[in-house]
Amino acid sequence: MSSVRDALAEAADLQGLSDTGRRDSELLLAEVLGLDRAALFAWPERELDTEQQRKYREWLARRARGEPVAYLLGRAGFIDFELEISPEVLIPRPETELLVQLALETLSECRTPQPRIADLGTGSGAIAIALARGNSRCKVLGTDVCQLALALAKRNAAKLAACNLRFQNSYWCKALPQDSFDLIVANPPYVARGDPALHPDCAFEPELALFAGADGLAAIRQIVDQAHYCLKPGGWLLLEHGATQREAVARSLTAHGYHSLDCRKDYAGHDRLIRARHGRLLR
Repeated sequence: MSSVRDALAEAADLQGLSDTGRRDSELLLAEVLGLDRAALFAWPERELDTEQQRKYREWLARRARGEPVAYLLGRAGFIDFELEISPEVLIPRPETELLVQLALETLSECRTPQPRIADLGTGSGAIAIALARGNSRCKVLGTDVCQLALALAKRNAAKLAACNLRFQNSYWCKALPQDSFDLIVANPPYVARGDPALHPDCAFEPELALFAGADGLAAIRQIVDQAHYCLKPGGWLLLEHGATQREAVARSLTAHGYHSLDCRKDYAGHDRLIRARHGRLLR
């Protein structure tokens, strides 16, 4: 291997290991060379030096073992910005962009001059940052139980968000004041232990952000139980959940006094998001 063309040919085996094998190898090679992907095809004869070849081959081997490209590169895109990513946090998914869209839609209906939002289990800060950027009049609080995740979210926010965002260590809503938020949003862990549908790449992601008990609903139940104490009367709770969990989540919400349930689907047409209102409505 000496040229860009040779390097991409060497990565052909990845195409049998990953649905995005060709794209993965292009992203890794572009990073090694300090180029964008388009430049790889503009200069296919460009040669790699010895260190570039070593680094590229190392990354190909790690990707072949299932390590996600986002962890190799240390970054991932979300909506219209790029986040620093590490193995301490979940890699943001396109489905979670739909959760942000639903939250912004909900905020557009809110009459409070400066609505307060809590993003539970903020991880990289993706949701909190997107909401702070998407609605400048809101005040956003991102919470996480993991200090390493909070440090990463703060670094991302310092680069990407305005002054309407802060972070706090909290196990879901435990450290949050009562009756203080207009909207609480969460993409919690919702995978059951031993779920055969779990993608192999997820083996590299933090278990704390993926798994939630035998049925995958433990974290959602905790949030539903805690959130209504922190929501203002008429406030909204928005949750991302598993594709087969809509009915169970809806039952839990109804049992805790939530109403006006609104379910949404993801890009694949699976039930994925739910919005519910708690308590009496302010007139």
